[in-house]
Amino acid sequence: MASSGSKTVIYAALAGNSLISVTKFVAASYTGSSAMLSEGIHSLVDTGNQALLLYGIRRANRPADERHPFGYGSEIYFWAFVVAILIFAVGAGVSMYEGIQKIQDPHVIEDPTINYVVLAFAMVFEAVAWWFAFREFQSMKGKRSWIEEIQRSKDPTVFTVLFEDTAAMLGLVVAFIGIYLADYTGMYWMDGAASVVIGCILAGTAILLAFETKGLLIGESAHPEIVEVIGDIVEATPTVHALNEIRTLHRGPNDVLLAISIDYEDNLTAGKVEEAIFALETGIRDRFPIVRQVFIEVQSRKHHLELAEAEKNRPE
Repeated sequence: MASSGSKTVIYAALAGNSLISVTKFVAASYTGSSAMLSEGIHSLVDTGNQALLLYGIRRANRPADERHPFGYGSEIYFWAFVVAILIFAVGAGVSMYEGIQKIQDPHVIEDPTINYVVLAFAMVFEAVAWWFAFREFQSMKGKRSWIEEIQRSKDPTVFTVLFEDTAAMLGLVVAFIGIYLADYTGMYWMDGAASVVIGCILAGTAILLAFETKGLLIGESAHPEIVEVIGDIVEATPTVHALNEIRTLHRGPNDVLLAISIDYEDNLTAGKVEEAIFALETGIRDRFPIVRQVFIEVQSRKHHLELAEAEKNRPE
């Protein structure tokens, strides 16, 4: 369900974080830096998250079957939500815990130069992974703002990796500052404070991701522009008397379910209606390949409004 560009972004982030996490843990064990340990945990969590996203993409690509007649496309939304929970629970939680422990019991950072070298290499690796994610996100958003594209995006894999890599870059800067201040001033609790700040960055990232993926998991409609064009196609069809209603649902990044209620001309035979429905469905699918399932209901305008009013007044 995700594009090849999305997979490239995830693979780049997975490779980078795998190398970075090992290096950070080695540096943390040698120097005793709390901020560096938090960064190692951060990179390890990110590595696991990218693996989960790839697993989600593979699961989402399974064909529909009897048990799941509309396919498995929305499974990618589930795994993206799991990623957000892991960032919050594991990444943010452990970083804050480790930081608080270091603040309460500060100790000397052994040979901080190793930390600086590791952080410098980590910034390079993270910058490369971030650039892949940023370039893919830019190609998707066009002229829209960042916030608008994040709200509109139906593919959580790209903005999840972009958020993770952005948080990683910020975390590296915080770790560098915390280690430097702790070493320069001799106030080694600053190393722990940096770890707490990294935890806060991860917590904020997780909350934002969870909020965005929740809407996708519950079910969002197709972009308004797509719905508008489909409405124009229906209303431009000569045999259509009135368009009653259009409903769309994203089952995956490139999988839209479309349901339409149409009032056809009364003088049409059943055969003509069937031909009109076939032509309309073909035209919509040709225009929007992401529309995978189309359901067209033939219903008079009057009856549609009556049923809509009855549904509106139904007691909860």
